[in-house]
Amino acid sequence: MADPKGFLKTTERELPARRPVPVRIMDWREVYEPGDTNVLRRQAGRCMDCGVPFCHQGCPLGNLIPEWNDLIWRGEGRAAIERLHATNNFPEFTGRLCPAPCESSCVLGINQPAVTIKQIEVSTVDDAFANGWIEPEPPARLTGKTVAVVGSGPAGLAAAQQLTRAGHTVAVFERDDRIGGLLRYGIPDFKMEKRHLETRLRQMQDEGTRFRAGVEIGSDITWSDLRARY
Repeated sequence: MADPKGFLKTTERELPARRPVPVRIMDWREVYEPGDTNVLRRQAGRCMDCGVPFCHQGCPLGNLIPEWNDLIWRGEGRAAIERLHATNNFPEFTGRLCPAPCESSCVLGINQPAVTIKQIEVSTVDDAFANGWIEPEPPARLTGKTVAVVGSGPAGLAAAQQLTRAGHTVAVFERDDRIGGLLRYGIPDFKMEKRHLETRLRQMQDEGTRFRAGVEIGSDITWSDLRARY
């Protein structure tokens, strides 16, 4: 458990301040200011490590939320990002874009504002990138098998990353001119700046994933050719 009395000492949700409107209308950057570390640890300390953590059920990925809340409260950010990555390939995306059903499932929300799970998640991964804790994880050996992933949206990228790390040679095909799918062309910058996508794509390339943009499967490459090559 994080702080055994945390939910009693801190009863309010604390979120980062929004950038002033006169400043926000001058660009397309994200709305919120960077979070404060002390506030983050205080909010993580509100997690009660419930006997039945309903936040697990609320999270489509089954994130180990009480575990990394505890690590953040203890100031162990590197261990926290490892637990976060155990179930989530791209917390920098979900921490910004997910509607956070985990917070709706938070037991503390019965009689207090829920734990700021989404903010803790995104701050954990942002701090990890800033501190150089997230590095490429190329496979120790190759299997000799090749895999084609059609589409470079979040699902395609997650599949490609897992398959590459398993030792397969993976090529991701995207019909648009740049890799990212929904993450690049469906999400405005004020929700998620594209630098976060580019950072993760560089990691994947360094791990060995290959990207093929501007290729439409079924037209530029037939399905039979794809099956024969991969």
